[in-house]
Amino acid sequence: MAKKLMKGNEAMSAAAIAAGCRCFFGYPITPQNEIPEYMSRAMLEVGGAFVQAESEIAAINMVYGSAGAGIRSMTSSSSPGIALKQEGITYMAGAEVPAVILNVMRGGPGLGSIQPSQSDYNMLTRGGGNGDYKCIVLAPSNLQEAADMIMEAFDLSDYYRTPVYVAADGYIGQMMEPVSIEYKPKYKDIDKSWAACGTHGKRERNIINSLYLDSNELYKHNIHLDKKYKEIEKAEAQVEEYHTDDATLILVSYGTMARVCRGVVDELRAGGAKVGMIRPKTLWPFPVKSFENKDKCKAYFSIEMSMGQMLDDIKLASSCKTPVFFYGKAGGLVPSAEEIISSIKEQAGDIL
Repeated sequence: MAKKLMKGNEAMSAAAIAAGCRCFFGYPITPQNEIPEYMSRAMLEVGGAFVQAESEIAAINMVYGSAGAGIRSMTSSSSPGIALKQEGITYMAGAEVPAVILNVMRGGPGLGSIQPSQSDYNMLTRGGGNGDYKCIVLAPSNLQEAADMIMEAFDLSDYYRTPVYVAADGYIGQMMEPVSIEYKPKYKDIDKSWAACGTHGKRERNIINSLYLDSNELYKHNIHLDKKYKEIEKAEAQVEEYHTDDATLILVSYGTMARVCRGVVDELRAGGAKVGMIRPKTLWPFPVKSFENKDKCKAYFSIEMSMGQMLDDIKLASSCKTPVFFYGKAGGLVPSAEEIISSIKEQAGDIL
């Protein structure tokens, strides 16, 4: 299929439509406003439903309703808006209602800035709402991958009956690149016999619920959810490794920062340093296996557009046996290749 030059927010919207999204509920916030703008037109053309809700809280609960009826549904927002949606997301996780939640991240905390950031890592990978639950988190680093991950997110969400995040920092939403959108289902014959879509007199009614007044029943439900999350950890972790076979120093980065770090790896290798990169494509499940059998690696170096939120996952993945250094910026500032190289030489120069 021919590629078309598109802005990231528009490419991800078009990908959602191609994957069968027929309900979108959202609320304006920079830097993702092109998404509801696009969806307001596209949903009309495909016979779907678009609602600009009165708030982020209303939007996620509308998603809960339409997704609970078995319709592929999505919402999008940026960091403060995603924070407001957490109650609805934990309800959906508890009720095992699938939906896609697109977060075009901006600087924080609080209202922060409208500039790109990666400071929602902990909120997305640690649940964010109450209770013992997890959401799959996909993290694209280019627009083709962003479109592909949106489509994949719908399949993962339906297959595992769980909310799925796509974590795209503001640069991914606002940049332009050639994109080809072709939906190829990852999982076929998805069963939605659980959906509350009307009985038509042919079956028992379905109930969508996350409330368990009996503690033993809730405990059994948590065991069920935990088993599902363990299955996801085994089957769905995604990663890209770049020059890691002989690397003594391995950079760890995702999203826009991985684009910068690839150039850093190339520049340092051109100077004789054995440097590589691990790029998590899923922030949860974190690609733990990529940190195993890295006997030549003397240190990891996390590069982030945050104050180091991914550090704990790197330390855990490496069993806290390998030193982990960090360089990052928050608030909407993006570390440059020159700044990263300078920090590497300052902190880990003896390893190069």
